[in-house]
Amino acid sequence: MADEIELIHDGEGLAVIGNPSAVERFLDSVGLLPFSRELRLDRLGSALDTGSKIAEAASNIAENAGRYVRFTKESAEQVKEFGLMPTKTKGISHAMLGDPGSISKWIQIEDGPASLLMNPAILSGAAGVMAQLARKQEAQELKQLLVAIDGKLDDVRRRQRDEVLAKMDRVSFVIDEAMAIREHGGDRETAWDKVKTEVGTIAEVQADALRAMEALADKANDQSGVGALARATQDIEAEVGVWLAVLARCFQLQNEYAVLELDHVFDTAPASLDGHRIGLDAALQQRRSKIVLKTGHLMTRLDQAGGVARENVVLHARAARKVINSINTVSDSIDDFHMPFAIESDREALTSTRWRDAVRDPQQLRNAAAEAGPKVAVGVLGIGTLVVGAVLKNGDSKGSSGGDA
Repeated sequence: MADEIELIHDGEGLAVIGNPSAVERFLDSVGLLPFSRELRLDRLGSALDTGSKIAEAASNIAENAGRYVRFTKESAEQVKEFGLMPTKTKGISHAMLGDPGSISKWIQIEDGPASLLMNPAILSGAAGVMAQLARKQEAQELKQLLVAIDGKLDDVRRRQRDEVLAKMDRVSFVIDEAMAIREHGGDRETAWDKVKTEVGTIAEVQADALRAMEALADKANDQSGVGALARATQDIEAEVGVWLAVLARCFQLQNEYAVLELDHVFDTAPASLDGHRIGLDAALQQRRSKIVLKTGHLMTRLDQAGGVARENVVLHARAARKVINSINTVSDSIDDFHMPFAIESDREALTSTRWRDAVRDPQQLRNAAAEAGPKVAVGVLGIGTLVVGAVLKNGDSKGSSGGDA
């Protein structure tokens, strides 16, 4: 059938292979065509045993078109509709579909001699190419994130970031050079020789950045008083962009390194390609988990600080608003950082408590009374005078009532 297509799912993306027209019509029918990119399979023949029927099958694959879609949360749900079945290749699912004449109703057909991809070696090679595309796309998205972060950093923070990244100048130069060689069809082994010893430097800088994120979380936890929290959260807001930029650069270089590493395995040990791909993916997931753990810990500490600020608005309305605004800004920055990794946040932005609402809240008044202490004559003048007297005593009358009252 001219309209047969084959699907490969590796848990991170979907490859669609077949007649060019059928591939495009299928992706268009499920709304994924705008998000797809070319998947080159012409190199599979050279990556596998050229003396076997596998090479002939690989040649047949190369004559077809391939498109690749890296999943978002929404598109990941769509793949369940395609009837993909597990294969003998670990982590890979496959389906063969045919179009009976209408792009709105694709039907699953039986695997058989027409299936190009059911040989495990071919399937492993195709999955390796998909892994490279995923890493390249993630690296590109991280580059775009770095441009966005750079625009938000002031000169002091930009210099601070650059001082840290200077440790990786050699690494970035050689990886950029190796990627340029690869993109222009140069010798991949020469490209690999340039970069193979550099991965340790990236890991070292990444570890330093993670420790810096932990220090920011400690900074949010060590403060007492809303005024001190306001200063701390504003400092964290300024600092977090530096370390997110460093982490983004580390991930970008690690992704490009992985592309070159898979090239090396393609050329030197194709029989190990499947295991190597799975190992790289596991290492990537471990790094992502560490990042999510650190950023999640930071946001937990900041949200706790936000809770303290929101409970002490009567005497500290202005400072409390600063705390809330800084925390929400940090959360937005972390969400932007997570986006290239398809990590979605379910956190809701904190809202500020208005001063007029706070003075009607018994708990807020008790908090104010506890902080004001015995210097204010509560028993004689009553709780209303406590509020006014404490606000004036703390010199925050304008900040407390202006705009909030």
